[in-house]
Amino acid sequence: MSDIRTDMTITGEGEARFGDYVALLKPRVMSLVVFTALVGLLVAPGSLHPVEALAAIIFIALGAGASGALNMWWDADIDAVMQRTARRPIPAGRVEPGEALGIGVALSGLSVIMLWLATNALAGALLAFTIFFYAVIYSMWLKRSTPQNIVIGGAAGAFPPMIGWVAVTGSISLEACLMFLLIFMWTPPHFWALALFMKSDYHKARVPMLTVTHGRRATRAHVLVYTLALVPVALVAGFTSLGGPVYLALALVLNAMFLHGAWAIWRRDEVLAEADSYAVEKRVFRFSLAYLFLHFGAILAEAALAHLPAYAMLAAHIPLLELF
Repeated sequence: MSDIRTDMTITGEGEARFGDYVALLKPRVMSLVVFTALVGLLVAPGSLHPVEALAAIIFIALGAGASGALNMWWDADIDAVMQRTARRPIPAGRVEPGEALGIGVALSGLSVIMLWLATNALAGALLAFTIFFYAVIYSMWLKRSTPQNIVIGGAAGAFPPMIGWVAVTGSISLEACLMFLLIFMWTPPHFWALALFMKSDYHKARVPMLTVTHGRRATRAHVLVYTLALVPVALVAGFTSLGGPVYLALALVLNAMFLHGAWAIWRRDEVLAEADSYAVEKRVFRFSLAYLFLHFGAILAEAALAHLPAYAMLAAHIPLLELF
């Protein structure tokens, strides 16, 4: 695939507003990062002081924002020709590329150093590696060079719960790795479902997404194969300290639904899919978002239920107030 960076055209639309700088940090992506990191932090054995825990989440969020700003700086040429991203602050001309780069670098340094000081060195190092992986390995290298871009690059989005866990424990465990794998294996079918109905955007931008290099038929098969690989990871997590009856029951339902959606995508005829504006693919993409949030919500619920007996025992030892 040829590079289009030299063809970039940015149209000015006036001065930047505060909302443009917020958009530069990719707040919707940040919300997923914050939620999964928070789950990792709350379910980890041990605890942080509430102020330390809040600081950890803030600095992880800033690290995610730094990654988003660096990605938007590097991908401004791609964003300018894609309908889905053309209104982003840099291609729309509201934020200068140099500003985005400066913000990304500054937030990267601030978030890594402060997470290190607030928690431990390993958590800071993992955050630094996550930013580097997303900005350099994925954005600058993989995205423009291989149709496996989203497979390998998905690791960047899978690190936050591990960072949250390490912030508390100072070490990496099986549970942290399973949370990482859950997101890592979820990412390809999630993004390929999107790519199936956004192929024209990636084609115009000359991004070697699987739909562009191998076609929609091959992409449909990949969605099914990676969903099949995702299911055992999601279920195995239920038999560790992360899981329990609530998690397992929900995981069985969610994975059956995801498999059904992947099967429906695989069976789709392109003519019929185009005729109904890729309704099935869009539905599976939307469901995949709920799938991940609900899995991590169930992990959090299991941790809360596990602590109920301790809270009940504590309450039993608190003397009742005398009414008379």
